[in-house]
Amino acid sequence: MTGNTPLASRVRSIGRGFAVAAAAGAVTGAAATGYGLWEKNQFVLREETLPILPAGFGPIRVLHLSDIHFVPGQHRKAAWLSSLAGLEPDLVVNTGDNLSHVQAVEPLLESLGPLLKFPGVFVPGSNDYFAPRLKNPASYFLGPSRRPKDPAKLDWPRLRASFGMGGWVDLTNRCQSLIIRGLRVDFSGVDDPHLGLERYAGWPRGTKGQDSRPHLRVAVIHAPYQRVLDHFTEDGADLLLAGHTHGGQICIPGFGALVANCDLPTWRAQGLHDWDSKGRTTPVNVSGGIGTSRFAPVRIACKPEAVLLTLTPRP
Repeated sequence: MTGNTPLASRVRSIGRGFAVAAAAGAVTGAAATGYGLWEKNQFVLREETLPILPAGFGPIRVLHLSDIHFVPGQHRKAAWLSSLAGLEPDLVVNTGDNLSHVQAVEPLLESLGPLLKFPGVFVPGSNDYFAPRLKNPASYFLGPSRRPKDPAKLDWPRLRASFGMGGWVDLTNRCQSLIIRGLRVDFSGVDDPHLGLERYAGWPRGTKGQDSRPHLRVAVIHAPYQRVLDHFTEDGADLLLAGHTHGGQICIPGFGALVANCDLPTWRAQGLHDWDSKGRTTPVNVSGGIGTSRFAPVRIACKPEAVLLTLTPRP
């Protein structure tokens, strides 16, 4: 058989087709990676208005930060975080995963310094306790990520203490009240549900005769697992704030997130939605997050965000 037979020509044609397809796939993959590396620094502010305050109070401006995943040398992210102080929020809520490197505490605190001048509350995420490790990014499509064996510990005690000295309230499995613009706001927070560390502390109690006075109940969570959203909704929360999902991080335009890294439906992986449980409905804001794991530093169709919630009186 010679090399010019119809069969040989067809084989060569198929081979060229595979080569072209492989090259096109490589180019497309490289382009997507390049775009993802660019988009991870395209920080945006999502603004929402939510009428949940008692009559006669507000507005109250709440800045919701989550999943900063700070790494030393992220100067653009640092400058953007500092600039958010210009919003002059009435309250800052930090829903965890601040770190992504063992040496990130000091530059992160410098970046958040201007925001520590405002009242704030916080809970930790798993990446406040443990540094991420290199792994196959495709593993996220197989289900929620797992705690690595023998993880490198991060200096969460120092970060937590610094937040506290700055005036932010630690809500790790505890509750506390703050007066925000004349309104008593009751907070209840939990440790990271992604690690199974949540323990419910209930709600703060007012002084004698004050529990019936106007107040607002806000639950603060890192990972929005359904069991936790159900608990706080059934327990009378007026607002749930969470992060963890990164909004899916890699999304399909027109479709949305492919994963949520928890049992939350993917269409709820980012944004303001209502959560229903046993006849009660509570709004939940899931932040799309500000950063990424340093081993998967891309975002596609999911720009990093902070969220400014303006709370207004109920109709």
